[in-house]
Amino acid sequence: MAYLYVVEVADFLFLLRQTGLTWGTLSAHLGKLEATGYVAIQKEFLGKKLHTTVRLTDEGRNAFEEYRGNMKRVLEKLPTK
Repeated sequence: MAYLYVVEVADFLFLLRQTGLTWGTLSAHLGKLEATGYVAIQKEFLGKKLHTTVRLTDEGRNAFEEYRGNMKRVLEKLPTK
């Protein structure tokens, strides 16, 4: 979600390299995010190769912004040395 938040669209290979996940793990995570309506996945052929792109939906962007806000509040409450 964080990688998708800062770009309009990303392809599967970019996400694979950035996250360090395996193909199967990334595919499974994206499938779950798609099922919740947080991402939209588009598959097309470029020549004879399948090209998959992923983008956050408005719902996904809003959910991530809420998550970021919640995490900021939690981290701000932690004691410092």
